[in-house]
Amino acid sequence: MSSLTEYFTLSNDVQIHKLGFGTWQIPDGDDTYNSVTTALKLGYRHIDTARAYENEASVGRAVRDSGIPREEVFITTKLPAEVKDYDQARATFEESSSLLDLGHVDLYLIHAPWPWAEQGKDYSEGNIAVWTAMEELYDAGRVRSIGVSNFNVADLESLTASTRIRPQVNQIRWFIGNTQDETTAYCEANDILVEGYSPLATGAILDNPQVRKIAEQYGKTVAQVCIRYLLEKDVLPLPKSTTPSRIAENADVDFVLKPEDVTFLDGLTDTTA
Repeated sequence: MSSLTEYFTLSNDVQIHKLGFGTWQIPDGDDTYNSVTTALKLGYRHIDTARAYENEASVGRAVRDSGIPREEVFITTKLPAEVKDYDQARATFEESSSLLDLGHVDLYLIHAPWPWAEQGKDYSEGNIAVWTAMEELYDAGRVRSIGVSNFNVADLESLTASTRIRPQVNQIRWFIGNTQDETTAYCEANDILVEGYSPLATGAILDNPQVRKIAEQYGKTVAQVCIRYLLEKDVLPLPKSTTPSRIAENADVDFVLKPEDVTFLDGLTDTTA
């Protein structure tokens, strides 16, 4: 089996491809369209975007033009972090749905527990309000699964204490040396799949000599070891690139890290220094 064709199963029995293709910081237009088209041609079937990325239209166009049946592609998008109102959440989803033009959304996430300009501020009531809207979209079949992003344990507990459906996914920044152990353990204990964005630390880990030494033992690149490490930890990686060769490289992760190498990587800190 290839990592591109294997699945995690969410708590509501929806299957999600184990390896995703991220589109954060890829400009709308040809850059997004071409990179998503390349990823789909190489076998990726899980594409991650967000309203805040402003590239949903190009993602949708690439998927439609690919000729791949809609049911074979898993599409994630996100409600902007600044939206903490029920009516605005409903309206913003309709904007995303229209821009994607792909029918249903497979996974819809709250992008963050607070607006980016107010990180750490308590927006519990706003999160509950928008989650209510998301539960309704889920019940109506407009979205197949719902979740959150950048939520820590306190954020998750606050949300689930006052809502009906537990998040099926928590997408967080996750890479070797930054594994958010407390949040990850909580999610595992509560059947919430952890997705790892920036699995290459936005490129900052690629020159790490300790990870490079491990990679050389397998005849792999640092990027491939970083992505494989997430899979070994049952965390769904979302690597991003606009370079066709690197998009292909990031999918070539069908090898197994030895337990002792995983343990070594577990112990690394400051991997981006």
